[in-house]
Amino acid sequence: MRPGVYKILVTGGAGFIGSNFIRYILHEYPQYKIINLDKLTYAGNLDNLRDIDINQNYKFIKGDICDSKILNKIMKDCNIIVNFAAETHVDRSIISCNKFLRTNVDGLNQLLKVALKHNLKRFIHISTDEVYGSILEGRFKENDRLNPSNPYAASKAAGDLLALSYYKTNKLPVLITRSSNNFGPYQYPEKIIPLFITNALKNKPLPLYGDGLNVRDWIFVEDNCQAIDLVMHNGKIGEIYNIGAGCEKINKELTKIILSLMTKPEGLIKYVKDRPGHDRRYALNCEKIQKLRWKPKYNFKDALELTIHWYLKNKNWWQEIKNKKQYKLHYKNWYSKRH
Repeated sequence: MRPGVYKILVTGGAGFIGSNFIRYILHEYPQYKIINLDKLTYAGNLDNLRDIDINQNYKFIKGDICDSKILNKIMKDCNIIVNFAAETHVDRSIISCNKFLRTNVDGLNQLLKVALKHNLKRFIHISTDEVYGSILEGRFKENDRLNPSNPYAASKAAGDLLALSYYKTNKLPVLITRSSNNFGPYQYPEKIIPLFITNALKNKPLPLYGDGLNVRDWIFVEDNCQAIDLVMHNGKIGEIYNIGAGCEKINKELTKIILSLMTKPEGLIKYVKDRPGHDRRYALNCEKIQKLRWKPKYNFKDALELTIHWYLKNKNWWQEIKNKKQYKLHYKNWYSKRH
């Protein structure tokens, strides 16, 4: 894609990765304009972007990607779409997958349909390594078979196939990124790293699933944003790009590292009943994204220390979330099912 002044529609931009991506793009390309469309569900938080509210090249619109009217209205002047809008929490999808199908499949379909009416240069769909399922040895390549193990991953796999079908049938300029587990500032404290950091700060138990031996590849969110940026500008239309840092950690090891960096006792670890369909190991082959001259900027320990410091410095941000009735009710129900 040639250099220029682009107007980007970012959907789900008030969430964790989306808000970090908006901040990253406005810093790297001050001339770009961004419209942030977000429904502001439980994980969407405008406090994630308070520091850029006054930026004249940034505009927030509250709306649902399932609403074709609002999509038609705001998409007409955009060159690029980056779709972060998704329901993403596995545990919630196991309890009820209706919202996941509505957003991750039906909502994506509305975005794709409306996008066909406009002269877009790129449609970047943000996906996940979970669509591949578990792998005990080796690493998944982009053309490997999809084998999702839970409703969330299944809804994302369906979305990936749907997006690719719009490319193949209608020549919509779709690209897909599938990243490993992200962590960093502004991550909603239901995911393992922010949950364990914030619980440890309160000297509360850290609930570790099963035997704690599940393996995940961790990537700092800013490194993922840089990779998405490269795919957006230099990726080949119709292609999928795995994004991982090659930093595999056993969940038990990860938990102990967090406690060590925070000088908290390992006695805070509390093993709880495993969730159904819990994948043992995720691992990505990232040779394709590396050919775009991408590699992670941050090493894991430095990024984790930075993340811990951010949550320590921004207690008001996460305490407000964890004090909400909706959060407390969800985790009361969650804990009751794990004991």
